[in-house]
Amino acid sequence: MSELSKISEEFLEIMIKNFGEGVNDWVQKLPDLISECEHKFGIKIEKPFDNLSYNYVAEGTKDDRSVVLKISFLKEDLEKEVRVLNAFQGRSVVEVIEYDEVLGALLMEQVVPGNALTSVGNDQEEVEIFCQVFEALHIPKLKVTNDYTSISRWFEGIQRYRKNYGSNGVIKEAAIGRAEELLEGLIQTTQASVLIHGDLHQGNILRDQKGEWKVIDPKGIVGDIHFETIQYLLNNIDREGDPDSVLKRRVKQMSDRLHLDKYRIVKWGIVRGILEACWAIENGDSWKNGLDIFERFNRLLTTI
Repeated sequence: MSELSKISEEFLEIMIKNFGEGVNDWVQKLPDLISECEHKFGIKIEKPFDNLSYNYVAEGTKDDRSVVLKISFLKEDLEKEVRVLNAFQGRSVVEVIEYDEVLGALLMEQVVPGNALTSVGNDQEEVEIFCQVFEALHIPKLKVTNDYTSISRWFEGIQRYRKNYGSNGVIKEAAIGRAEELLEGLIQTTQASVLIHGDLHQGNILRDQKGEWKVIDPKGIVGDIHFETIQYLLNNIDREGDPDSVLKRRVKQMSDRLHLDKYRIVKWGIVRGILEACWAIENGDSWKNGLDIFERFNRLLTTI
């Protein structure tokens, strides 16, 4: 129990930064919550994962099977994650083993060895695997309901920025205005809204013992399927080349392989860059990475 108490102390500072002082009691009760989960689920917790942020996540065993326990302060968010995982079951996502709404605890299969997609070591091969996972998730497309976050709501950070700063914020008016215009056009011209993972980057695609690729940590967004490519494109941006050439190569490979509209992909990237900047400003962080994303995709739109 001493190790779990130590975890709570280390975890507290991060959670307070993310959620405020109200999270203090929850963090202090974590050791008891973990023990209760061990009893209820019949598991043995081994150790937490590194770099915990929004949830307590640990690896353990259940009947000699490797499992992952996730305990969330935001129970509603965890409940949504469970619904998304269940919706995608049989489509290369991790298996939900048990879930307790009252405890805010989710037990899932652990992907072992769990090497991230970047472990392949070749960017074009990794993009091809991404495309295979994309197809596993989205062919055939899932029927959507109102139980998930709409893509309009996902981008509300831009609206909040505009409400708070008008035309006088640190983001140039030309950039924020362009993002608003593109976002409206993309939403209006979306042919079919589908349930997407929403955070399908390299670190959320893991290899198991059979050499198969499994997906973790879905956000669950309803909207344009082209947006599913974006989180991947934001990561490892200089892998085997300068950021502009890597982005251009990836977009072409994805659009050709998945029969997607390359211009829609790039436009979503432009808008996503401004959203990144708006989120950073809300959190008191540097917004320049978001602007870099905006500019990189904006350059690509004229050359692709």
